[in-house]
Amino acid sequence: MEEEKKSRVLVIGATGRLGHYLTRFSIQSGHPTFALIRNSTFSDPSKSANLESLSSAGVTLLKGSLDDEASLEAVSKVDVVISAIPSKHVLDQTLLINVIKRTPSIKRFIPAEYGADPDKTQVSDLDHGFYSKKSEIRRLVESSNIPYTYICCGLFMRILLPSLVQPGLQSPPVDKVTVFGDGDVDAAAFTIKTIDDPRTLNKTLYLRPSGNVCSMNDLVEMWEGKIEKKLVKTFVTESQLLEKIKGHHTYFEIDESCGGVNGTELYPDVKYMTVSEFLDTLL
Repeated sequence: MEEEKKSRVLVIGATGRLGHYLTRFSIQSGHPTFALIRNSTFSDPSKSANLESLSSAGVTLLKGSLDDEASLEAVSKVDVVISAIPSKHVLDQTLLINVIKRTPSIKRFIPAEYGADPDKTQVSDLDHGFYSKKSEIRRLVESSNIPYTYICCGLFMRILLPSLVQPGLQSPPVDKVTVFGDGDVDAAAFTIKTIDDPRTLNKTLYLRPSGNVCSMNDLVEMWEGKIEKKLVKTFVTESQLLEKIKGHHTYFEIDESCGGVNGTELYPDVKYMTVSEFLDTLL
């Protein structure tokens, strides 16, 4: 009986890294889970093991794509749609949103985000629409009156921490480090938690584990402690930093009155890897 109460879930982008975890967590949490897979993927040898893994876990694989409206009718089989497509294809969700709009059974749509909040990120001319496109999708979802949850987890630690946030490096520095400014939370697990939680409906879920919010100085000091060596530091001002990056990721307080909720407070049972634990894997 318990499984019957669980929402049915469709994951789009299930063969990607995040999408795979979303699909696995969904099925493991008892949700009848479907994955929309491009027809060409079924004949791709490099994807066969991934597809077999999902199928063996109980995921129903459906043929379809975001540019095939007929195949998108698969959304009528589920209650919740989760998109995990790459950010560069974010506008490809437009047709999907139109199909969801006319599907009354959909109780929630989680669009592809999982990074910095696009509505709170100051962008430069070099952004090329990276964040504005995500905001555009948000406005389309909201104007279509589709129930939603946005997932914002900042920048994945697996992207920034392997180099200790040093541009151009593939591993942490052992001699010198550039300190900017003044000084894999498991997004999939938290995302699946929101599916049947009314507290997150039409909200933005932010993932900010207390032990993982640290300044650049804190991060460098932590790494120095692990390698038992002091690094030679070069300090870069905020203005200099903004000339080097494609936007300004500003820290802000989560405002519940504006639709923000803290995922790590809502779901204290979800275990996540701390920054310190991740740095241990780099030693």
